Amino acid sequence: MSNKTIRVPVTIMRGGTSKGVYLLEDDLPEDKSAWDALLLRLMGSPDKKQIDGLGGSQSVTSKVAIVKKSQRPDADVDYTFAQVSVDKPIVSYKGNCGNISSGVGPFAIEKGLVEARDGVTSVRIFNTNTGKVIISDVQTPEGEVAYEGHFTIAGVPGTAAPIKLKFVEPAGTLGNGLLPTGSAVDTLMVPDFGPVRVSIVDAANPLVFVKAKDLGLTGRELPDELNADQEKLDLLEKVRGLAAVKLGLIEDYTRSAWDTPGIPKMTFVGEAEDYVTSDGREIKAGDIDLLSRMMSMQKAHPSYAMTGAMCTAAAAVVPGSIVAEVLSEGVDTQFIRIGHPSGVLECGVDYRENGSVPEIDDTFGFRTANLLMEGTASVRL
Repeated sequence: MSNKTIRVPVTIMRGGTSKGVYLLEDDLPEDKSAWDALLLRLMGSPDKKQIDGLGGSQSVTSKVAIVKKSQRPDADVDYTFAQVSVDKPIVSYKGNCGNISSGVGPFAIEKGLVEARDGVTSVRIFNTNTGKVIISDVQTPEGEVAYEGHFTIAGVPGTAAPIKLKFVEPAGTLGNGLLPTGSAVDTLMVPDFGPVRVSIVDAANPLVFVKAKDLGLTGRELPDELNADQEKLDLLEKVRGLAAVKLGLIEDYTRSAWDTPGIPKMTFVGEAEDYVTSDGREIKAGDIDLLSRMMSMQKAHPSYAMTGAMCTAAAAVVPGSIVAEVLSEGVDTQFIRIGHPSGVLECGVDYRENGSVPEIDDTFGFRTANLLMEGTASVRL
């Protein structure tokens, strides 16, 4: 048994509705093949409680951001996202996390990678996972990152300073455009279920959208309810796995949870209806433009992924897509309101019509972040 112990400077931050460990790439081994073992040990995986690490026992609290100063002319910092599986010895670098992205700007300023301005500091972030640039507008009065503020986001208690995230030209993270299959809607033949209509859309992250009712769901489901229904979890993962095969990410859909656990992200949607959030608040149909539920690492997401919101906004302007079919009539695409288990997430899209496939200039939304801890982790390898 190895008794090698290394000490790694770490920062723990809440980014949006996720929480993760933020690391400077210079503090990690130069050999990136050594990263997986280090990150698994750091987070305490695989173990459903992550009792021997810094992970929080859910996919949304088992995330890592690795940041360094960028050499690119269009970016200030490079950011690599790592999703550390809770219960499997897997670290996935496929796709990005928009919520964790919201902490990258403040982290970069705190670590001196970006000089703060008095007022608002725009941090240009190159996400290495997707090859896309994100512009993060961070509140920096008197040149210091402000975490306190009056902005609220569903799924996070209290208020904080807003951070605007703009995903620039987000389409095609897999290199095959906004509609990687070439169609706004595809039909997947799901074993032991039948045909299911889906939209596979790639903006900020690739998502597979399906109507809730087509899977025997309502769109009003809450995470605890869905996570207790193994039959529905298995069905959702089948659909996601078949979409992954369609995208060329894997050859065997039954291997999806192991070989491509993070993308495409499974999302089921429905028309706006009254529903009750996880904390018992009633959301009226008139306060949202669609119902949507996302999956994260084969479990129900407790709120909504920011990259998921960005992709949902992009899908909303694709004629004939599953999202467009359920969207409220006459919706303002600068202010799309997604009803999710924790409340409402607002997002928008700037685009140009171009036949059946619009040109997406950017998608945007607002998050908050909080610096929770800075210190040194002792990692036994």
